[in-house]
Amino acid sequence: MITSDTAPQDDPFLAHRRLLFATAYRMTGTVSDAEDVLQDAWLAWSKEDRSEVRHPKAYLVRTVTRLALDRLTSARATREEYVGPWLPEPLLTAPDVAEGAERADSVSTAVLVVLETLTPVERAVFVLREVFGYSHAEVGEVLDRPEATVRQIAHRARHHVRARRPRFDTDPAQREEITARFLRACAGGDLNAVMELLAPEVTAWSDGGGKVTAARRPLHGASNVARWLLGVQTKPQTAGTTAETAVVNGELGVLYLQGGEPVGALTFDIEDGLLRNLRFQVNPDKLGGLRGPRGHGVSARP
Repeated sequence: MITSDTAPQDDPFLAHRRLLFATAYRMTGTVSDAEDVLQDAWLAWSKEDRSEVRHPKAYLVRTVTRLALDRLTSARATREEYVGPWLPEPLLTAPDVAEGAERADSVSTAVLVVLETLTPVERAVFVLREVFGYSHAEVGEVLDRPEATVRQIAHRARHHVRARRPRFDTDPAQREEITARFLRACAGGDLNAVMELLAPEVTAWSDGGGKVTAARRPLHGASNVARWLLGVQTKPQTAGTTAETAVVNGELGVLYLQGGEPVGALTFDIEDGLLRNLRFQVNPDKLGGLRGPRGHGVSARP
């Protein structure tokens, strides 16, 4: 854990920590990796001769991006052996921290899933250019690549993300109402009521990482998903689990608790008043972002 007695305004690292975490999290898709990246960046910064650093913020963003690139590249091989579907690590966020819909959307689970389909370099270019608004020249300096090359990569990454990025209903009041109805239907064990809230072509992914019981393959169709949802509630390991709404990755989702401790999170898309693309994160190793301070992951570029 990074600790310092220095006031944030006196240390550029502490002053820009939210930006650095936001960059690392969007790059890696996990809270634990983002925190590790920041720890390594802090160690590098603490050893640096700061009198030689003309632009601390640029230096720190470059350091974090390169560390995240290294971590993401090495993680690709590990994820190929992952048990069941791999989903990003959820993060509790606060609505008042999201400075604009675009930046809030860029941390949504749906978008993080799309970012997983980019190469590490494409992901870095997209995050720096499209999310935080750095110029092509600035991104080139971070990645040690010519501006022209960065432009090509940015165009390719932007086209890739736009083609796969979900565009669903975003009305907060509607999302809150539908989520409440969904929770009531699940709690009541009402199969028909649950099915009525699911799109016919709904898909559900469940990430247990081989650590807890979870569906090893995506489930398709309203009937299959609804029956699975209600079946999970009857299993002994879910006894005493409560569900409550929470802002997860910039949008209203569901937080599952046992004894006050998070045991899972659900995020989903809504289209035409129906739920689709349900993403359940229940891997106990990927629930750290559901504890502690809320909202430290959706910082906009200062």
